[in-house]
Amino acid sequence: MTFFSICDCGFRRRGGLLRWAGWAVALLLFLRAIPLQAQSLGQGLSAFQRQDYVTASRVFIPLAERGNAGAQSYLGLLFETGRGVPQSYTEAAMWYRRAAEQGDSRAQYSLGLLYDRGFGVPQDIVEASKWLNLATAASPPRVREARARIRDAVTTKMTRGEIAQARLRALEWAPSREH
Repeated sequence: MTFFSICDCGFRRRGGLLRWAGWAVALLLFLRAIPLQAQSLGQGLSAFQRQDYVTASRVFIPLAERGNAGAQSYLGLLFETGRGVPQSYTEAAMWYRRAAEQGDSRAQYSLGLLYDRGFGVPQDIVEASKWLNLATAASPPRVREARARIRDAVTTKMTRGEIAQARLRALEWAPSREH
């Protein structure tokens, strides 16, 4: 008794087996790519923790360009501080924004601070407050209190109308994935 006599899953149709094999190969390639990307991000984080920022930037750049929010966030930090790459607040803001739009709370926090100071972006207290509100709400418990203090400090510089506008922007915001 053969496989085909046990299960008639459409393989007997002309090209059915080839179609199935094609999907199986595509699935295997997809599944194999996932750990490679995760491993590369891990390699970048390892280099970052060793303070090998040039290597970290070389790992993060291709991942960030492909839409990896974690890599984008760390790349923003590298550009903000000038570690492993030329210091550029404009580049930092761009990478933070890409990660922040995907819901990365570290990037949201950092982008909020850039808007508060006007580094790499026009100074905009309402936009700063929006990102700091989102970052605080999505923060892990160990950093939530510290982020809340910074958010509250920024809020003290705002009018009631600006506070309301920032809260509305935060409420209307929704994460989006890069394509």
